[in-house]
Amino acid sequence: MADKQKMSDYLAECRTFYFATVADGAPAVRPLGFQMCHEGELYFGIGTHKDVYAQIQATPKASIAATKPDGQSWIRINGEVVFDDDPALVDAAFDAMPFLKPLYEDNGWTMGIFHLANGTVQYFEKLMVPVSTEEF
Repeated sequence: MADKQKMSDYLAECRTFYFATVADGAPAVRPLGFQMCHEGELYFGIGTHKDVYAQIQATPKASIAATKPDGQSWIRINGEVVFDDDPALVDAAFDAMPFLKPLYEDNGWTMGIFHLANGTVQYFEKLMVPVSTEEF
């Protein structure tokens, strides 16, 4: 079973990660930066007003890829999107990235929190050398 804290730490080292969804039957990719490990689960947050949120509601599958600053080591995460409506998770997200709270409050936006389930995480080194593949 994959270690979610390890995944979170890896993504934090990468800083920006790329989040892929499906939009009208075609891939859609965008850079994201927010993720947090909370009580053993790896969570992501996206504004419910964004197209990407509608995309993961319509097709609840996603893929993430990120590269460490060395440019040689990278991670790929694939899984099913599971929405988490616990308001405490939104509070934890704003605690983790405090600059987001006034942005969301000032614009009347809502943060949608979710995690990935029934998936895999793969770690690579030297660009193409698989180190491990783990299920979660």
